[in-house]
Amino acid sequence: MTSRNISSPVAELPVSTISVSEICSDVKNLGYGVSGRIRLYGEEFEVISDPFPEADGIAVQVKTKKDSRIRVLQLPATILQSIRGRRAKSAA
Repeated sequence: MTSRNISSPVAELPVSTISVSEICSDVKNLGYGVSGRIRLYGEEFEVISDPFPEADGIAVQVKTKKDSRIRVLQLPATILQSIRGRRAKSAA
């Protein structure tokens, strides 16, 4: 599996109000951090890294039960959009 760059979700977030490290922290709090298990793209992954910036988005390193090789998985833009929505609600 290769990284997927659905859009430029990090660029869509208001840069003046949120840093990339804050975005990564919020993504981690959603369960996309080390030792987490996620299901994306029809496959279950074990997350083995904290979120990090990658190709205008946010990614995590993962592996599966079928394939123990470490891969970089680009997180969908919808996850980052949910962070933007949560931050907008908390700012209001």
